[in-house]
Amino acid sequence: MGATAGAVWGRTEQQDFRSRVRGTLLGAAVGDALGAPVDRLGLEEIRQAHGPEGLVDLAPAYGRRGAVTHLTQLTLFTVDGLIRAQVRRDTGAWHPPTDLHRAYLRWAATQHDWGPDLRRKDDGWLAREEWLYVRRDPTRALLLGLGDDTMGTLEKPKNTDETGPEVTARSAPFGLLVGWEPQLVAQLAVECAAQTHGHPTAYLAAGAYAVTVHALARGDSLDGAVQRALTLLAVRPGHEPVSEALQHALGAVRQGMPGPARVEELAGAGTAPAVLSAAVYCALVAEDVRHGLRLAVNHGAPSATTGAVAGGLLGALHGETALPPAWLAELEGRPTVLELADDFAMEMTQGPALHNPAGASPGWLARYPRGGTG
Repeated sequence: MGATAGAVWGRTEQQDFRSRVRGTLLGAAVGDALGAPVDRLGLEEIRQAHGPEGLVDLAPAYGRRGAVTHLTQLTLFTVDGLIRAQVRRDTGAWHPPTDLHRAYLRWAATQHDWGPDLRRKDDGWLAREEWLYVRRDPTRALLLGLGDDTMGTLEKPKNTDETGPEVTARSAPFGLLVGWEPQLVAQLAVECAAQTHGHPTAYLAAGAYAVTVHALARGDSLDGAVQRALTLLAVRPGHEPVSEALQHALGAVRQGMPGPARVEELAGAGTAPAVLSAAVYCALVAEDVRHGLRLAVNHGAPSATTGAVAGGLLGALHGETALPPAWLAELEGRPTVLELADDFAMEMTQGPALHNPAGASPGWLARYPRGGTG
């Protein structure tokens, strides 16, 4: 993979970037939490349970309001893997897909271990967060894809028939590599998606989402960001279903007032391209973040995933201060999300001050060890 560009970060640029990183990760988590209680319900079932307008506020799931699913868990481990990849560059080892795979294996351990194993010295701080050691309906594709130490690659992907949308949701952090060229962001997201989702429509949807977030994090408009994704997709074999889904989202904006029927029309197949299409549509027509996320979860397609993907887009676009404060106040794991977001922003903007080939901050290496196989 290519190296990051040597951007000069002024204070204002650093603050804006941190706000977008926080916005992306918190927005995705809030969208996940909003959709979780209605994730397997049809629209009429949602209305029967929550009123004629559907779900308009956080509701209990997994025994509490604001609970997140495996989508947020995996997104956090994506961030952890990206920071590790940067830290490991000093050793001359530079293969980010391997670092991401190790991070995903650390997530997989949370799905079958009782709690953190302090004997694993290379786990770092995130894998020691006890609240992550719960199963929140991870899909079979994730558990199978990460069920052994063999890493899926584009040449030999795992689960070659798998088109599920959960692989898209975990891919937002790739887009926050703002010092990278877009095609390298897309390539890394695609390679890491193939570790669990080997069908081209799934891994290309993940790449398209990452590139869209990347353009937003660099200050582009959402429409412009989607156009960039379409341009990058066009050269990749098998891109047509993903490109058509994104074009469908752009076209739907001009087809009258937004509502559940239109979102369900876009997301109905429940595949990675369909959910990405619906999430993009919700973000495009959103009056504000709250409106966009409510749209994203009130339908019969995968609500938590659509909410998470839409939340990532809206958070990258508007930054953390645009997110609904009352929802953030109840969000499960918010301290962890914020701590990880700030570590990521610090690594990306001030990495050389934290570690370099000549030496490193012991505290930083304790948080993000260079070694280990997960």
